[in-house]
Amino acid sequence: MRILICEDSVLLREGLVRLLEDAGHEVIAALPDTHGLTDAVVEKNPELCILDVRLPPTFTDEGIRAALEIRAAHPSLPLLVLSQYVEERYASDLIAAQGGALGYLLKDRVADVAEFIESVRRIEAGATVLDPEVVAQLLTRRNRDERMLRLTERERTVLALIAEGKQNSTIAELLFLSEASVEKHITAIFQKLGLEPEDGNRRVLAALAHIESTGSADAGHETQGGLR
Repeated sequence: MRILICEDSVLLREGLVRLLEDAGHEVIAALPDTHGLTDAVVEKNPELCILDVRLPPTFTDEGIRAALEIRAAHPSLPLLVLSQYVEERYASDLIAAQGGALGYLLKDRVADVAEFIESVRRIEAGATVLDPEVVAQLLTRRNRDERMLRLTERERTVLALIAEGKQNSTIAELLFLSEASVEKHITAIFQKLGLEPEDGNRRVLAALAHIESTGSADAGHETQGGLR
């Protein structure tokens, strides 16, 4: 896979290049900031963009704004956003934008090389992969939403695992359930959230964007989990 990286930390940027190339991917550009990023996307035609949330010059939201611009101009291009801390507003903005495959991971996850490469593989395959810490905080913030209150504790657990990008078979193993039981929980979640079933991992984005766009006024930008 052809990958473009935009990360200001030299150590992390070079580390990502090494990890990805060792895993058989081609890093076509590794930029320290967003200068020239738009042109690089057009000229080099990457199959995945990896961006830091906070980039020069202000180290506030340059990366996320760049990601949103890329999503608007190239909606099918998969994105993987890396963040030092859980930043729910930024995660919500990306989720609400919708489009192609999406990943939002904390930088600590890169240290687990096997897990990080697997996340990249899942995003390449069209999955939505959200960091467990992000999911946990979004779930907590959205607990007051009346739709969430309709879910049982088990359904919330299934929802969180799906939002992390877990396959149905993996969820079944983690929760010691049959895959048929997992499917029943997912069907119930769709019904309670008022969502129409869709094919593929885009249902994750559909569920998250639906709750984001119809959430209560005091919930701000926080969102809620997805479905497979």
